[in-house]
Amino acid sequence: MHVGMSAIFQGFGGSLSDREVWEADLRLADLAEPLGFESIWSVEHHFTDYTMCPDVLQFLTYMAGRTSTVKLGSMVLVLPWHDPVRAAEQIVLLDHMSNGRLILGLGRGTGKVEFDGFRVEMAQARQQFKESAEAILGALETGVMEYHGQYVDQPRVELHPSPLASFKGRTYSATISPESAEIMAKLGTGVLIVPQKPWRMVKEETEVYRATYREAIGEEPPPPIVAGWTFVDENADRAEEQARTWLSGYWDSVIFHYEFDKPHLKSTPGYEFHGQMYDRLNEPGGQERMTEFYIGLQPFGTPEQVYEKTKSFCDLVGADGYVGVFRFGGMPADVAERSMRLFAQEVMPELQALAPAADRLEHIRA
Repeated sequence: MHVGMSAIFQGFGGSLSDREVWEADLRLADLAEPLGFESIWSVEHHFTDYTMCPDVLQFLTYMAGRTSTVKLGSMVLVLPWHDPVRAAEQIVLLDHMSNGRLILGLGRGTGKVEFDGFRVEMAQARQQFKESAEAILGALETGVMEYHGQYVDQPRVELHPSPLASFKGRTYSATISPESAEIMAKLGTGVLIVPQKPWRMVKEETEVYRATYREAIGEEPPPPIVAGWTFVDENADRAEEQARTWLSGYWDSVIFHYEFDKPHLKSTPGYEFHGQMYDRLNEPGGQERMTEFYIGLQPFGTPEQVYEKTKSFCDLVGADGYVGVFRFGGMPADVAERSMRLFAQEVMPELQALAPAADRLEHIRA
């Protein structure tokens, strides 16, 4: 199994300045390759301290120059906030500078504060994502972009430098709703799973995605990649106590940034699933139940517990990749580094030794 890490630069809930947040997470990113992680990822978010990486491709370009072999993943590049031809050029340039190490993750965004800041209508985000993805993915294969859609109207241009290599098999999309999963399957992308719903539901939707992919593309899709907000400690009780603290803080930041405690998503086309969060949070005891639910989605505990949880999540959806997030929710930098080092020493080798997902699933069924 491929194992990576993600630096998300979260300021929410802690006492660190923005600069100190960046210093803390850059330290973790610099440790990734020496510790044996196979990829470094980051996110794209704007205008709040939820996560402070407004340009994921710029960060990955910086890390490309600081590393030699580790792959570089976007988790994700939010297409409705970018001009498609400019994004394609930046993707190609990073791939050249990293000698083909880019793993391209794409998404459509959910934060109202970000759509408002970029003056983009959320109601058109799903179709705009689809058109942008079609235009970009086509250009990454041919070196030429020409696309005429409702929201993307790009006359023919050539990309120079031309694409270094095909992005087939190394492009993923983050998905939550079944409708988005169908779009992504037809685009031929893999799935990047960021846990926000029951794992049984994720399994069902992943199976639908696979069937749609086979029908649309005519071959098996790449195995999913699973992300997880990870905490490891030698002591089980201490691990649970600390994990609950930091995961609760992170969940608070999710509600704050995406405004899940406000009803706007219920009436925004394309965000019906997200709108259900408002109803759940506003039920009696809803905040407490949703916090417990979110904590239960993540791998935390002793090295043995984290290995078993991570393996079970990945087996459930047939994933061959795991990306751990190690600092979140106001966690001090030294606590995050200790957890990440313990994961790298005790958990990661066991995950990397696992057979491919197809073989594991066949064994489980047998």
